[in-house]
Amino acid sequence: MSLDSIDLSKPGLFITGTDTGVGKTAVTCGIAAVLRRQLQGARIGVCKPFATGCRRERGTLVAEDAEALAHFADCRLPLETICPIRHKLPMSPAAAAEAEGSEIDWGALASSLLQLDQASDLMLIEGVGGLMVPLDPDMPRYTVRDLALALGYPVLVVARSGLGTLNHTAMTVALLQHAGLNVAGIVMNGYEPDEAIAMSDDPSRPSNRNWLRKLTGVEVIATVPQLKDKDMQPQQGLLDDAALAALAVVDWTRILRPPTRKRVGPVPRRQHLT
Repeated sequence: MSLDSIDLSKPGLFITGTDTGVGKTAVTCGIAAVLRRQLQGARIGVCKPFATGCRRERGTLVAEDAEALAHFADCRLPLETICPIRHKLPMSPAAAAEAEGSEIDWGALASSLLQLDQASDLMLIEGVGGLMVPLDPDMPRYTVRDLALALGYPVLVVARSGLGTLNHTAMTVALLQHAGLNVAGIVMNGYEPDEAIAMSDDPSRPSNRNWLRKLTGVEVIATVPQLKDKDMQPQQGLLDDAALAALAVVDWTRILRPPTRKRVGPVPRRQHLT
């Protein structure tokens, strides 16, 4: 089984970020929680195809991000289905697999996605790191962008709100658009709504939202406020109400779309399933 042998039919969204630690998991968890309110009774499928820096527990690797996604989406499928490819080392998946002497099991990912599609009414898929993170040591140039392209869902970009976000976000959006992917919008994380405070901390913050739209042509559809770390710990089941309120202004049901296949380059085909 490979990625091009499965037909995903449910509406979905691929969530990427401009970098590692930008808040993808918190935003994805928040979207899942909001969708549970907007579509009561809907089965929300969540997937973190790749995770690194996993902890070892009872002989298996556990991804904390996958635990958080399952919790906020109330997704009852096994964690190894929600996150099929896991590594202990906190590196890119390709580098971690190379260092650990393991292979990337694309068949396991295809199987997980198919199970999630069949068991869910909609799908949220969270990438790993930024868009150009390599995934497979056997294909060094196969990145998160290629995975998003293979799946075909619209892509949401999670970006920081402060200095540097214009360059990083514009490059991310340009790479997605060059590949022919539909960029559904930008979510700015760590936004300071009080302009006086924002200006004293980082003069770029008040204007970055408007400049992102000018640079990319893509709307900033939500701004998650800057919150204390203790109130934003999705891996501990904690999401501040202010973050949920910021994401609730978006009608996510209008953004999720069934996948459109627009593949460029090789699709991973390694098989490890019987």
